[in-house]
Amino acid sequence: MPELLLGIDVGSYSTKAVLTDLAGIELETLTVEHAMEFPRPGWAEHDADAVWWGDVVAVCRRLFDGGRYSGADVAAVGVSAVGPCLLPLDDAGRPLRKAILYGVDTRAKAEIDDLTEAIGPEAVIEHAGMAFTSQAVGPKILWLRRHEPEVWRRARRFTTASSYMTYRLTGEHVIDRHTASHFMPLFDIHSLQWSERYAHLVAPVETLPRLAWSDEPSGVVTPEAARATGLAAGTPVSAGTIDVMADAVGTGVTEPGALMLAYGSSTSFILILERPLPDRRVWMTAGAFEGSYALSAGMATSGSITRWLRDEFARDLPPETAYADLFAAADAVPAGSDGLLFLPYMSGERTPLNDPDARGVVAGLSLTHTRAHLFRAALEGVAFGVRHNLETFETIGASIERIVAVGGGTSGDTWLQIVSDVTGREQSVPEAGLGACAGSAFLAGMAAGELTSGDLGSWQRPSRRIVPDPAKRATYDRAYGNFRALYDATADVVHDLVAGAA
Repeated sequence: MPELLLGIDVGSYSTKAVLTDLAGIELETLTVEHAMEFPRPGWAEHDADAVWWGDVVAVCRRLFDGGRYSGADVAAVGVSAVGPCLLPLDDAGRPLRKAILYGVDTRAKAEIDDLTEAIGPEAVIEHAGMAFTSQAVGPKILWLRRHEPEVWRRARRFTTASSYMTYRLTGEHVIDRHTASHFMPLFDIHSLQWSERYAHLVAPVETLPRLAWSDEPSGVVTPEAARATGLAAGTPVSAGTIDVMADAVGTGVTEPGALMLAYGSSTSFILILERPLPDRRVWMTAGAFEGSYALSAGMATSGSITRWLRDEFARDLPPETAYADLFAAADAVPAGSDGLLFLPYMSGERTPLNDPDARGVVAGLSLTHTRAHLFRAALEGVAFGVRHNLETFETIGASIERIVAVGGGTSGDTWLQIVSDVTGREQSVPEAGLGACAGSAFLAGMAAGELTSGDLGSWQRPSRRIVPDPAKRATYDRAYGNFRALYDATADVVHDLVAGAA
């Protein structure tokens, strides 16, 4: 009898996979890298077949070809991915263009404004639970309709990353309700169903996948997918979800008041709620399980900035140790980076600013500053953005009882400590570093009937604690005030620069 669970998570720059047993013990893990494309400023894309489906095939083949386990050992498969994304498919289910990615892609600014005006700002929030931002898929569909009419004419379905992978595995078009919440204004946050109310402004709801909860099955592996991946035909596949929600499940962030903070190429937040708390500054969504809700948020560029700094300013460092060397050097710089301040809005900013024309700003630069100062200032800038989002959650009326930190940025303590010092909040960091994969594997087990929600506690691993240093609070309180003021003071200039470069 197959007794293993396979979880796959496709991120912005890499795909991770894990094979676990039914107790959540990791048996095999694997990571492959891929590229994110930026064809124009404000645009971000993935090739759905080469990256999303290609990585699923690649990780399965590497896990099963000549390894200790085969596809026949897998009882169920779960996938998660970046999102929400927009991928148009033709009548044969083939991609018509490269996928338009989540909120880091800001091309649909005019469509956001036009839909907001057509529906009304308050009506949007009442219907969808949040305002239109670059995270919303509806404006991106409208952008496609206006700017690529031939693609629009041929499009028969609009889908997202996790849904496309489950479609390639099962032949079924399914989307989880958490991801679907971002397909506004086509989703009603109150009924948790597709809505025809504003469909005439965007696209028919018949073009959208079937709705499901993340722990429900989407279908089973088809013979064609079995030949491509090595999985056994008939293996159950869960509905899938966005990576940060899978992360939340995998790290046990499922009860109200628990917040997951994901350190990735972008920073993501999910705070579990008992009831909806609509607000224009953040994202109000369905949760992973029936009856659950979440306040979600996201910063556009975080780990992407560290990668940019490594690639552009640290070419002299050995590639295999470049990140470790940069973080070690930043750790030796005092809190506040000796008066250097960094606005981390390199690709615009999502929550709570929701400003696609924001850009990075470095203030206070002098001839005494070094690369290490710049790197630490970037880490601190992201930490200030984290504080801005957490304060926004509490202003809305949400309670944050505990924070679980996950993602690639948690591999060392430097960035975590800066965030705790800036926010004054403790973070717990699970021992396992594959949260989204583990969450996807767990959801697969639930979809196949092998696990229940009560089994999640036994999947949790020991955590280390990051405790804020009170001696740094005054320094960071002052720097945070300047951080907020710097955006306000430079926004008009930056917007004009962006307009001039368009």
